[in-house]
Amino acid sequence: QVQLVESGGGLVQDGGSLRLSCAASVRTGTIFSTYHMGWFRQAPGKAREFVSAISGIGDITFDADSVKGRFTISRDNTKNTVYLQMNSLRPEDTAAYYCAASKNGRGSVYYTHSYDHWGQGTQVTVSS
Repeated sequence: QVQLVESGGGLVQDGGSLRLSCAASVRTGTIFSTYHMGWFRQAPGKAREFVSAISGIGDITFDADSVKGRFTISRDNTKNTVYLQMNSLRPEDTAAYYCAASKNGRGSVYYTHSYDHWGQGTQVTVSS
């Protein structure tokens, strides 16, 4: 079992930066690096959409076209934590951001149904 808690959201101006963190609590005997991790976001009235993902040992990353060159996903398996560094933020990045864990990276990282565990989300608001 994995429990995920996001933090780091807030209000920022257009062009600003934020770093989101996702702290994972894992059951004894569970190895965090066996989980591929992803970030998704959901704006009001819209479907949840893929943002970024990272493999278990952090050697492979995936990014949505809308965030390439601006957002960077990383992880520290010694701290059971995943990060999302967001630079050059735009008003259209405003959304609730969710962290998710996929056991052994089953399925495509781009789809919500590939993930087994989700956090509660953290709100990011970018003002123009």
